[in-house]
Amino acid sequence: MTNQNVVVSDSKSGINMSITVAVSNSSIFATTAQKPPPAPGGYISISRKKILKDLDVNGGWIESMRASSPTHVKSLPPATTAAEDGADDHHNSWILHHPSALDMFDPIIQSSKGKQIVMFLDYDGTLSPIVADPDKAFMSEAMRKTVKKLARCFPTAIVSGRCRDKVYGFIRLGELYYAGSHGMDIKGPTKTSKLKKAVNQGLLFQPASEFLPMIDDVYEQLVEKMKSTPGAKVENNKFCISVHFRCVDEKEWNNLAHEVKSVVKEYPKLRLTQGRKVLEIRPTIKWDKGKALEFLLESLGYANCSDVFPIYIGDDRTDEDAFKNLPRLCTFCNVWCNGSDHLY
Repeated sequence: MTNQNVVVSDSKSGINMSITVAVSNSSIFATTAQKPPPAPGGYISISRKKILKDLDVNGGWIESMRASSPTHVKSLPPATTAAEDGADDHHNSWILHHPSALDMFDPIIQSSKGKQIVMFLDYDGTLSPIVADPDKAFMSEAMRKTVKKLARCFPTAIVSGRCRDKVYGFIRLGELYYAGSHGMDIKGPTKTSKLKKAVNQGLLFQPASEFLPMIDDVYEQLVEKMKSTPGAKVENNKFCISVHFRCVDEKEWNNLAHEVKSVVKEYPKLRLTQGRKVLEIRPTIKWDKGKALEFLLESLGYANCSDVFPIYIGDDRTDEDAFKNLPRLCTFCNVWCNGSDHLY
């Protein structure tokens, strides 16, 4: 088997794309779907001491909160300081090694010829705009029609940190696969298309079901805690919890972080992660968006097939879990890499 990969990123629009191609002589069309992988066993070992260290606000966690919610890059004025020049050089270097997907559209099309494309899409910030109220992150009708057309051509899945039912309510397309709660709640299409096998329609996978009572308990505590922080919003995404601070005055971030920490530290089987102006509490099982991609590809029968061309499009830090799980071969240096040294 040979492998050809394209890894591209559009830093200006905030949309990243990771594309991996596996090529062999076997047919891409499996006669039956592969048996879904078993639920992950055990927990990630995270001690209470490590949790407290990770959540140490005075140790720079506020800076991390800022870094996880970047603004659009703006052109620097003609007269800049040495520090600004250094930052600009770093940005230009990053752009050089992460070219825009739009600039590489022709090579992507060439690489996909003769291969089975499988589409994976994030929701917030990718299919819908980032808005102040997460309950109003509606996608446009034009975007809905585009996704519908896409699903007619290729197997298509939505992979989101949101509750699966909520994302489905936003999109309202029954022919898609939906992976909510960072892939901890996966369901197959509710209606058929010529690209979907009937065996997959009953697909339902929830590897973190045992955490539901704990998640509900933490959610209730956080709702109470956040009442003292104007603008904070707590969202129950079934298998994870999101604490949105987009509408919180930055002067209150320190207090918000302490409040969240005071709850999470009592639950060593939960972990805290960050996104774009959101803190998320998740079970410590070995499962994320990357694992969800593996599961979906295997469920579709493409896990060990050749000529498969998975495409993932997302805009958030949590989407990096998906990018990292797609094997990469740099198109320019033609060597395997771990995603940190050779990204083109």
